[in-house]
Parts: sequence; C-alpha cells; structure tokens
Amino acid sequence: MADPGSGRGFNLSIVSPEKALFEGEVSFVVVPAFDGELGILAGHAPLMALLSDGVLRVETAAGTQRFRVKGGFVQVVDNKVSVLSEIAEEAA
Repeated sequence: MADPGSGRGFNLSIVSPEKALFEGEVSFVVVPAFDGELGILAGHAPLMALLSDGVLRVETAAGTQRFRVKGGFVQVVDNKVSVLSEIAEEAA
C-alpha cells in the first residue's frame, strides 16, 4: 500500500448526470461511503460501494479539492476510481 506522498498516483473521475466534475491523476481520495468514510490509495483492491451524502476529498499535486456528493456509487478497478453521483458539485 502506498502513502499519499509516495508519488504513486491513480486516475479519478467524478461524474454527475449533468456533467463531469473532475478527471485526472490523484494521490489519495476519501469518499463518503454508505457505511463510513473510505480512503483509497494507488493499488487499492477492486471495490464497489454505495455513496452517502457528504464531502469527497481529493489530494492532487496542486492540493486538496472537495466535492459535495449525494447518492450514487464508487468503483475501483485497475488503479482507476470512478465516482458516479446523483448530485455532485464543488464544495466551498
């Protein structure tokens, strides 16, 4: 398992029915899963989980970004994370 500062990254996409909010390489993601927060690093095992309402945090080379999500799911496959949310927007 890699740590967020190790330089290993993975591809993340965050999509809502209205638009794609984010697409790019990240080092760490925390998603508000239905049964609690879930941290994802490079090399994470395949996974699919339901999202709850909350804030999704993304660590990129440029810093931390936050997105408010409501419902949907997250999938991790082959070092790619896809977040499909019913409602998603950049958080302040």
